[in-house]
Amino acid sequence: MTRPQIRPGHIALVASDTDEATQALTALAARYGNASPEDADVIVALGGDGLMLQTLHRFMNSGIPIYGMNRGSVGFLMNEYREEDLLARLAAADVTTIHPLFLQAVDQSGGHHTARAINEVSLLRQTYQAAKLRIFVDGRRRLDELICDGCLIATPAGSTAYNLSAHGPILPISAPLLALTPISAFRPRRWRGALLPNRAVVDIEVLEGGKRPVSAAADHTEIRNVSKVSVREDTASSCVMMFDPEHGWDERILSEMFRY
Repeated sequence: MTRPQIRPGHIALVASDTDEATQALTALAARYGNASPEDADVIVALGGDGLMLQTLHRFMNSGIPIYGMNRGSVGFLMNEYREEDLLARLAAADVTTIHPLFLQAVDQSGGHHTARAINEVSLLRQTYQAAKLRIFVDGRRRLDELICDGCLIATPAGSTAYNLSAHGPILPISAPLLALTPISAFRPRRWRGALLPNRAVVDIEVLEGGKRPVSAAADHTEIRNVSKVSVREDTASSCVMMFDPEHGWDERILSEMFRY
């Protein structure tokens, strides 16, 4: 995607409710103004990765790029915070378009739910009982029974988040792949997950859901007591992110791959 034209006075600022983030918003607004999102060429998000995800969800499909600056704790999705030269940084930033996952779930009562995830869709046990799952890929049964704490399907954008903590693979941002990763698999103990093409549809059935209840989460949205879920990439939806070229997403992912 080509870099957008950023006009002075057409920057919208959003911030988390921490002191550090609200002080940054006040300082940047005094320098660059604070346009309404409807009139903005770019939205600058001030906080951590949680705020960035919320902002990406809020402005999904708007076409407005989001440029994050870290005023939180983790900040993998964020750029370094500096007050100076913001217009020049925005003009030079690399632009990446990403597609979320689309979750369709049915709960134990027969209710239907949908949600989208930029990082991952995860299934997690709700009690001390391990989850028991059956996994299909493109309609073909691939794993008859996975006994585990849960499993997740991660996008390249989310592969360095919960997926990495669960020992899943890191995916380059432009890779046409999804990561299917078990969480504390008990049986089959040696199964480490799978790399799937991003066009794949993953269906997961919850076995013995009354005895072994399972929740499904798509980023910040949680659905309790699911009986089955279907997950695919939503190519009709998109988010636009901006990164400083010296610390772009490819560089961040490569750095994470060689971290020890």
